[in-house]
Amino acid sequence: MSVTIDITGLAPERVHVVPSPLAELGMALHALSETGHHPGLQGWATAVNARLDQSLADRLCEADFLWRTTFSDVFAPFAGIPGKRALPGATLAEELDQLDKLTDEQFVDAALEFTCQLAYDQNRVTDPLNDPDMRRHALDLAAARGEHQVAFTERLLDDPPAVRGWFRQLMQDCDEAFFSDTWARLSHQLAADARHKTELLRRKGLGEALKAMSGAVTLDEDARRITIDKMASGHTRTAEGGLVLVPTSLGWPHVMVLHRYGWQSSITYPIRSPGLTEPASVEQLTRRMAALSHPVRMRLCRHLARGAYTTGELADAHGMTAPEISRHLSVLKKAELITTRRRGRYVQHQLDLGVVSRLGSEFIEGVLR
Repeated sequence: MSVTIDITGLAPERVHVVPSPLAELGMALHALSETGHHPGLQGWATAVNARLDQSLADRLCEADFLWRTTFSDVFAPFAGIPGKRALPGATLAEELDQLDKLTDEQFVDAALEFTCQLAYDQNRVTDPLNDPDMRRHALDLAAARGEHQVAFTERLLDDPPAVRGWFRQLMQDCDEAFFSDTWARLSHQLAADARHKTELLRRKGLGEALKAMSGAVTLDEDARRITIDKMASGHTRTAEGGLVLVPTSLGWPHVMVLHRYGWQSSITYPIRSPGLTEPASVEQLTRRMAALSHPVRMRLCRHLARGAYTTGELADAHGMTAPEISRHLSVLKKAELITTRRRGRYVQHQLDLGVVSRLGSEFIEGVLR
């Protein structure tokens, strides 16, 4: 599983690394509503929530599904502007002005993303504003999510400009209440990261810049394809448009790919912080969890967690043949769960406790990525 971006014909000058105040505000709102996703931000989230005006807090609850369960593309309006060459604005006000440039159909389509539309990146025409069947379908999908979602969807379909104005005012009120201070603190860090990645683009090329962004993002030069390692599937192409890379300070562990059909391609990536390890790939996670799903290998792990043992010792302890033990050890080794070392004529195996201890957090990072 992965999301791919076909970059055939993409010229280097059409790749940009640009911070986005609106995207960072979206990540801030997500971190406030899903503190479990961002344990490193719990202190900040607690402080912000404690000083939020109750009226603003209630209004945020009305539409938190736009940033809690999904990250709506309304936070990246630059990508929907015709020509697919626009960049995020330098200020929140500029990006909210970009939001006003989207058509009602674009705004509604992006705002309805929380209903888990299946055709996000496919060439299709959906128009719930004018098609009664599509309107009913949108309301049915919203009904499965809850009463707030139904009320929001009805308002959205009845009067898109009013909801757009409501959303804009909500973002402005968030800026005044807490985000302007947060952005003042983070913007220099994001700008520095953008300059660094831009320099890598200029000096070493797109592959090195993507590698520096995240271990989950890779470039196949021959195939002219970027692959983002996620527990999701999707595809888009830059075609005549550009590619925008957006750094976020509040977004770890999420790596988000905007691959909506007809919109400019964009990747929002978390900037590096001390102590963060490279993310495990989906393939690695699958191998490790599959390796531990067998009862014999679980028992072997119990042994190997306590010390280093040879294949013969493990065979005697478990009442199995050496070839049988070797096959199970091979699976554990391929999953990088054990280490092997030679002591004279003996080969000893031991559980890598560091790798195993990170399994839970790596799984969570993988599903949230």
